[in-house]
Amino acid sequence: MNDQQIITKLRSAGCKVTPQRLAICKLVLSSKDHPSAEQLYQELKKVYPTISLATVYITLDILKKIGLVRELRFSDRSSRYDPNTSPHINIICPECGRISDYEAKSVKKFLDEIIAETGLKPLKQRFDLYVNCEKCSNKNKEEHAK
Repeated sequence: MNDQQIITKLRSAGCKVTPQRLAICKLVLSSKDHPSAEQLYQELKKVYPTISLATVYITLDILKKIGLVRELRFSDRSSRYDPNTSPHINIICPECGRISDYEAKSVKKFLDEIIAETGLKPLKQRFDLYVNCEKCSNKNKEEHAK
């Protein structure tokens, strides 16, 4: 999504577009690693030293409301933000917290079948698969080898 598209979406939602708000949007919408608000804040503070964490949270809330990001809440971690709102599986490492997306036609087909069979219209969906990432798996193997 380019700057003008982001600006148009924000303005159509009745939001003021500031350089900081635009930077937050661009950073989270281009992210592949499902950042937390704190991670976004730390990154943006390098360019915008006066930015507040509250501005980051407010902007993320706006993006959630207009459907551009999905908040992934975890009981043991802070929320993370996913710009991929299409049906997909979040592959989550419980050791390090890394999140990656797995997209396949089978995921959408599975969801479509559930909707067709039940007649339900989901308000939202979320599929999570917990698997140790390669880095954590290797670390665990090395620790057990000692």
